[in-house]
Amino acid sequence: MGKEIFPGIEIDPDKMMGKPIIKGTRITVELILERLAAGETEEDILKAFPHLKKEDIRRALAFSAKILANEEFIFLPEAA
Repeated sequence: MGKEIFPGIEIDPDKMMGKPIIKGTRITVELILERLAAGETEEDILKAFPHLKKEDIRRALAFSAKILANEEFIFLPEAA
């Protein structure tokens, strides 16, 4: 059974290697982001995955933004 980690987003070690997925599916947040980055529209994604809703795509984006907002980047000096 999956654990909801963000509204509409869950993780389950038995599904997709524990990656964040849209709740009730096997569609990863990563897949949605990759498709958007490749230039696909929401409509393209919804056509490819008819059981998704527009809200699912927006949840994937909101979840990703939340994760990045809490990231800390450490810049190491370049090797000589």
